[in-house]
Amino acid sequence: MWQTIKKEITLITRDTGGLVILFLMPLLLILIVTFVQDGTYRNFSKEKIAILLIDNDKDEISQKIKEHLDSSALFNIVSGKEGKPFTEEMARRLVLQGKYVMAIVVPEKLSSDTKLRVNQNVSRMVSLFSGMSAEDTTDNKQTQAKNIRLYFDPTLQASFKETVKGAIRNMMAEVETHYIYHSLEEYMEAEDSIGIDQQSIVFEEISPKSTDEKIIPNSVQHNVPAWALFAIFFIVIPLSTNIIKEKTQGTGLRVFTSPQPYSLFLTGKIMVYIVVSLIQFVLMLLVGLYIFPLMGLPSLVVTGKITLLAVMAAASGLSAIALGVLLGTLAKTQEQAAPLGATITVILAAIGGVWIPVFAMPHTMQTIAKISPMNWGLQGFYDILLRDGGCSAIAPEIGLLLAFSAICFCISIYYEKFKKSV
Repeated sequence: MWQTIKKEITLITRDTGGLVILFLMPLLLILIVTFVQDGTYRNFSKEKIAILLIDNDKDEISQKIKEHLDSSALFNIVSGKEGKPFTEEMARRLVLQGKYVMAIVVPEKLSSDTKLRVNQNVSRMVSLFSGMSAEDTTDNKQTQAKNIRLYFDPTLQASFKETVKGAIRNMMAEVETHYIYHSLEEYMEAEDSIGIDQQSIVFEEISPKSTDEKIIPNSVQHNVPAWALFAIFFIVIPLSTNIIKEKTQGTGLRVFTSPQPYSLFLTGKIMVYIVVSLIQFVLMLLVGLYIFPLMGLPSLVVTGKITLLAVMAAASGLSAIALGVLLGTLAKTQEQAAPLGATITVILAAIGGVWIPVFAMPHTMQTIAKISPMNWGLQGFYDILLRDGGCSAIAPEIGLLLAFSAICFCISIYYEKFKKSV
């Protein structure tokens, strides 16, 4: 066992490229990706998005739209340039060219026609109770429904469009409700305001966490565990290539002629590479704790969670080692093992939520993501860092990782036995 461990350590330390892949590349990736993502998030939250507002109404509703957009702290309203207001055609052209993300065109007489339609509807309702004819209480002037036209940049996501449209619908519903109440006050000839146009339902955001402390997910809390997993699974490349070297250089033949079982030599590999995976994870944690704050990024909070994080990292490392052993056992040359290991690692990261959060994926991809060991590990880290989960919370993910490792190791052992028997 000790000689096997010494052999693996020697192979790792001699392989300069493997050391770069295992330690330097993940550190560069986590620094660059986290800084870029956090910078994008901060720019979006601090800098307002310029949108065009073409106000053909110039009355109460258009003023409400302006106030609503200003209060959102997300939009900067642009109505013209150099004192000249934009026309609808100019707004359409500017949005199509990508100069602005969207344009809102408020039609003429929107406020007056909305008030008239509300009064007509209220009059019909009052006539039902008063016994009067609807013609006696209703202004017969016909009004058509008004359309607030929205022009969106074709590159915008559908979720952004629906958010904006939903906000405008809610605002228009509030305005119409306000008109209805005041129209009723006029018909009832009330001396004082009824006071029922206030919101009867409000939304209160409450953290589902059991403690009073509310942890808001940020780029650091996502990227540290995500790219730590990516680094751990890159163990597949040097591990599989080292197994191929043993085959081609004759070391494997000496191992097979030894009276020791093949599982013993696998245990030596597991012990060495588990330590390597834990070192990788510790380096990632140190970056999150000490380097990111120096770069102006949020600090990673791991107080009281180190043990659970280490257990999760060890389980993830074991699954990566098992995958590397399987590839090294099945592949015949280094040219097969290295690119195949890199490709599989990238695919598992892509579908596992390392690059794009799973909730942002299509429904089909969300289902596919559940088969990725990286997704199991990432969900386990989320349970610890964001949901304050304990051993019972991460038990399902650890169970999946251990089952995946056992399957890979069993296939490797039985394949080696099959080759020796042949």
